[in-house]
Amino acid sequence: MKLKRYGATLAILAAAAISLTACASNEGGSTASTTSKAPSNLSGTLNGIGSSAQGTAQTTWIAGFQTDNPKVTINYDPQGSGAGRTSFISGAADFAGSDAYLKDAELAMDFKGCAAGTKGIDLPVYISPIAIAYNVDGLTDLKLDAATIAGIFNGSIKTWNDPKIAALNSGASLPSAPITVVHRSDDSGTTQNFTDYLAQNAPTVWTKPAGQTFPYTVGDAAKGTSGVADATKNAKNSITYIDESGSAGLSIAQLKVGSTFNKISASGAADVVAKSPLATGRPANDLAIKIDRTNTDQGAWPLVLVSYIIACQQYSDSAKAGLVKGYADYVVSDAAQQAASQQAGSAPLSKDLASKVSASIATIK
Repeated sequence: MKLKRYGATLAILAAAAISLTACASNEGGSTASTTSKAPSNLSGTLNGIGSSAQGTAQTTWIAGFQTDNPKVTINYDPQGSGAGRTSFISGAADFAGSDAYLKDAELAMDFKGCAAGTKGIDLPVYISPIAIAYNVDGLTDLKLDAATIAGIFNGSIKTWNDPKIAALNSGASLPSAPITVVHRSDDSGTTQNFTDYLAQNAPTVWTKPAGQTFPYTVGDAAKGTSGVADATKNAKNSITYIDESGSAGLSIAQLKVGSTFNKISASGAADVVAKSPLATGRPANDLAIKIDRTNTDQGAWPLVLVSYIIACQQYSDSAKAGLVKGYADYVVSDAAQQAASQQAGSAPLSKDLASKVSASIATIK
């Protein structure tokens, strides 16, 4: 197994988590299992590039899959969602990990690793809340709404004791210090989801369209989930947006949803996704989800990302198709999803969504 920037220790822990989760699943009578019941005939190498938010989950899945399939090597490089899609389209990667589904302009391109006339398809495999994480001494239980988050990240709210922040945090100790905004420097699906949330919920403040490139020249930029985490930890009075899996060691703000302030939760994120429709006008068996960012149900966390494995409808190399099908089917199994939840804090796919993804995987040729 090769995962750049992810250590061997994490891989060992991930394999152990998979094993324990599979045992628990079997003891509970679940039909899903991540352990093979017969020796695997799969062999070969798969190269994936993409989402850094998926990094911990990919470590977990790869460790478990390679335990069951010792003749398979999977390499995953968490360069970012944009790099993953670009590499997949060019044929430099066998699959992509992406926190944003393929854009229409990308679907119009030729997919070099796919059979002529076929396209990539989006397979949702990872659901996670995006945290508004901060590093401010003495400040706990920060509360923010979409308009105030938009003001902070577009640079119009410049200090922590700004009246707009103070109005949401009665009695809190807010320093007069300038806010250091930390955002992604790379083309990022996390940025796509973050800006989509702000564009839908605070359009008069966040006047830029949703996109995978951070649109304002404010604060400090860092690459990848680990990059923004490190930058925020190393800068006092800083704030960032980040997949929850990378937020350890930082405080996380509560989010105003409707008339209440909600704490971040994987279950609240999963519920929003479950109630969101599929995107229209997509290739056959594509499962891109158009997230309803305006969901205000109790406990909802609409600042959520759905991350995808992007694969070919049909591969030009049939051996690659078999490997991708085997790995992707493993990833959406109940035990693999539960193990990723333990390691990354993600929300396991619902049975309904997992069933739909499995059906799409089965069509890959």
